[in-house]
This record gives sequence, structure tokens and C-alpha cells, in this order.
Amino acid sequence: MFSNSFPDRATMANLTAQMLWEIGAVHFRPEEPYKLASGLASPSYIDCRKLISYPRIRSAVMDFMAATVLRDAGFEAFDNIAGGETAGIPFAAMIAERLGLPMTYVRKKPKGYGKNAQIEGAMREGQRVLLVEDLATDGGSKIKFVEAIRNTGATCQHSAVIFFYGIFDGVERTLASHDLKLHWLADWHDVLAVAKEQNRFDPNTLGEVEKFLDEPLKWSADHGGVDRLSA
Repeated sequence: MFSNSFPDRATMANLTAQMLWEIGAVHFRPEEPYKLASGLASPSYIDCRKLISYPRIRSAVMDFMAATVLRDAGFEAFDNIAGGETAGIPFAAMIAERLGLPMTYVRKKPKGYGKNAQIEGAMREGQRVLLVEDLATDGGSKIKFVEAIRNTGATCQHSAVIFFYGIFDGVERTLASHDLKLHWLADWHDVLAVAKEQNRFDPNTLGEVEKFLDEPLKWSADHGGVDRLSA
């Protein structure tokens, strides 16, 4: 069970960013931009899934996430923890263990055979569900998962992630319009701040990443990627 310690938000953000750097989950490469699934060209890339292979770090990060959710949403706010397929599943299991709650997971689409289920595990009508994933970009996948959860008769008004891009306008407003609040530990600005503190890259690399964070769609278009995100 979770130890109920509550570091302040800034400390958790800084330590989460440091840990992501330590395990090699973050990459800066402006000279050869990454092409993301959205078509966006990006000088930075993050892989939160690497956390599952580092027990001490994943434990600290999951403690931070439990603390964030309890503080921001409430100690008795949830009846079920749901992981989004696939990256959210292990983190949902760890959070459910800490909070002493049932765990389920949500498929991206019904599996197409057998019971044609989209929700795996026991989710009941009226349960208050926390959706857990590894990260959030524009929030689109969160809305689809939440729709599947609500179709069971359960409610879902909160989603928790380790990492939030935090660079696209209107994401939180869009989620709020679907009655969904996002909770996160760190964003790109936190990660960049640690890179600067630790002198991890030359000034030109850090400068290009900062340009991307300030104007991601313009930076993408200037480097061969899309200039808008699809709805």
C-alpha cells in the first residue's frame, strides 16, 4: 500500500524529469528529427515504458502518481483503476496495488471475437474509474478510452499520466469539455530544465528543443512534419 507521503508538486516534477533522464527515456535529436505517430516532426522523444525495467525508479514515480491523484482528486474518489492499452496497463496495475483498488484495462477497440470485449476485467455500472496511461499529447486517446469506460455505465472524470507534453494549446480545455481532468507528474519544460541544469547538451541542441516547445507546429512544418494535429 501507498505510504501517503506528499512531496510538493515542483519537487515531484523535477525528480520525475531527473529519473526519466537517468534511465535513458528522453532523447534530444534536432539534427535528425523524430517523426511521431501524429506526423509531427520533433527534436525530442520520450519513452515512459522504459520505467517498468527499473524497480526503484518506477516505485518512486508510482508513489508520486498516487500522491498526485489522492491530493488532487480525493482519497475516496475511485472504485476502479483502468489502464489504457498497452502502455498504461502496467502502471494501472501498480497504482491499483498502491490504492488497494480493482484494476481493469481498456482496449483501443473491441477485440473482434469471443465476447467482443473492449474492457477487460470486472468493471461495474456506477463505479468511479481512474484512467491511467503513460503519457498525454493532445488528449485524443484519453477521450476514446473514457467513452469505452462510460459505455459500461461506470463514470470516468479523471486520467493520470506520468508525462504530459504540455506544449499544445487547448488540450486541458478539450478534455474538460468531455468532463475529464488530467493529472500528470512532469512535462517537456521540466525535462528541458533538468537537461540545462545538468549540461546534458550543447547550447544549439537545447535552443532547438526550446524553439520546438514554444512553437511545436511551426518547428514541425519547418522540419518536414505536419503543421497541425488531426482532430
